[in-house]
Amino acid sequence: MTGTARRLLPSPTARLRFREMREDDLDQIAEMLGDPEVMAFYPAVKTRAESAEWIARMQERYREHGHGLWVIETHDGEFIGDCGLTWQSANDAPVLEVGYHVRRASQRRGYATEAARACVELVARELAPTLLTAIIHPANTASRGVAENLGMTHIDDDRAHPWIVRTVMGMQVAPA
Repeated sequence: MTGTARRLLPSPTARLRFREMREDDLDQIAEMLGDPEVMAFYPAVKTRAESAEWIARMQERYREHGHGLWVIETHDGEFIGDCGLTWQSANDAPVLEVGYHVRRASQRRGYATEAARACVELVARELAPTLLTAIIHPANTASRGVAENLGMTHIDDDRAHPWIVRTVMGMQVAPA
């Protein structure tokens, strides 16, 4: 899709709300993406400049596809992380993925599952029927747990990267 897409946003949850990333989120995004624990299953942490590029890439995805990773925050405005929908590639085929990152201080409280579930509900309302995936480093048991909590199962192994075989979790999402 090219041009300007209709902008989507998941509905607020009991504890969280979603919004598009802005340039003034850079300090919090850079801290999260620069944290070795948060990024343990990525090739490397992101620099501040790479975090700024991350925000710009999400803003471009909002315009082109109507979705991307959104900032997740509490109803009081506390930054929790990001979560959303992006087009990825698994075995060289395009797939819609739900992705999530939670800052270290907010991990293990169910925020990723709560935010990702809101994204699944958005997919059911706006994009279904479709396959929704989560592409996960095979050692990332926490992320796999989130995917399983959503109802995803292991559907494939992505062998398109020379340095890793990634686990592809997935589920068919029916219209709401």
